[in-house]
Amino acid sequence: MERGYPVFKVTKKAEASLKNGHPWVFGDEVVSVEGAYKNGDLADVRGEKGNYLGTGFVNDNSKIRVRIVSRNANDRFDEAFFARRVKYAVDYRRQVMGDEFSDCRLVFGEADMLPGLTVDRFGSVLVTQSLCLGTDLRKDVIFRLLVDYLRELGEDIEAVFERNDVAIRELEGMEQYKAFYEMQGLRTDLDGHIEITENGVKYDVDYINGQKTGFFLDQKYNRLAVKRIAKGRRVLDCFTHTGAFALNAAMGGAEKVTAVDISASAIEKARMNAALNGIEMDFIEADVFDLLTELAEKHSKDYDMIILDPPAFTKSGATAGNAYRGYKEINMKAMKLLPRGGYLATCSCSHFMYDDMFRRMLGEAAHDADVTLRQIEARQQAPDHPILPTVRETDYLKFYLFQVV
Repeated sequence: MERGYPVFKVTKKAEASLKNGHPWVFGDEVVSVEGAYKNGDLADVRGEKGNYLGTGFVNDNSKIRVRIVSRNANDRFDEAFFARRVKYAVDYRRQVMGDEFSDCRLVFGEADMLPGLTVDRFGSVLVTQSLCLGTDLRKDVIFRLLVDYLRELGEDIEAVFERNDVAIRELEGMEQYKAFYEMQGLRTDLDGHIEITENGVKYDVDYINGQKTGFFLDQKYNRLAVKRIAKGRRVLDCFTHTGAFALNAAMGGAEKVTAVDISASAIEKARMNAALNGIEMDFIEADVFDLLTELAEKHSKDYDMIILDPPAFTKSGATAGNAYRGYKEINMKAMKLLPRGGYLATCSCSHFMYDDMFRRMLGEAAHDADVTLRQIEARQQAPDHPILPTVRETDYLKFYLFQVV
């Protein structure tokens, strides 16, 4: 208690994990607690022998009992501390994203040592999501510092919108809601739509009602990889959502593009984005599993490039087996549909479908489809979603480009 914070002593296993760079302490890893605290407070984490391991936000409502925010025993958690965190996060994106800085992820939670916080920038609007109580209680400071620093850099920020409409907040003891964040100098009267341009493609981003924060920025350069090889191809884009992969293929000179999604609203959004770019393509509202089966039964040769960008088939390790079978089914069917020389773009956004599992699944699918795959590219999420090698949860997106040979 010499620093004035409560002390959480943890097991040897947790100590080893923290020393290896992981930022979470789970409830069953806490050996003892010294000192009073409220959920959302800061606490020091120490090993069983009293050695300092880090300081983090406490929440007894969460499976993650403490989320580390600093490993420096000399840190003072004042406004200057959070100003440094914000500046580091923003300056990193300015460096690695270059001309794409106007539409990118500015804060990626633990990867920026701002636990549970997501901030996506769409031009003049910041869209946030907070899944950590300790961070949420300090959002007034963090948001003000973020807006002020961006404006200091000459960036026009006119609104901040909170997309806190996710069930995990309730598990953390927080309510669900979505609303414009109120701060002097910010607007709260916008209609929730903003136009962005990515890879030369225009999109209408619905940051109030769209999925997550309104648009998936992590596939930015993977879509560009598809765009580069789509010329002259007949493309089937499965799980099209906002039509992003389909539009990149069309802009890349594809002969024909068909976009598929089971959601009527997704198809309507994709149509809107196609019209925004003056692009003509076909749209099918259907279950991708059923459609691929139907095309296979007809021995269809309509497509020589297939894109598989499904939603996460699993959000826990317990259901990874079922997800594995789902990924294998759609990939095997796509491989069977492609002619020799055809192209497959396939990905998984589930953290629990680890890369070695995903590669093994692709090998099994190719064996069952009786095809050989030639790998063109293996990619991950865009660098505005940085990966910490010591935090496996930050490494979630797998993207592969293959040719069937």
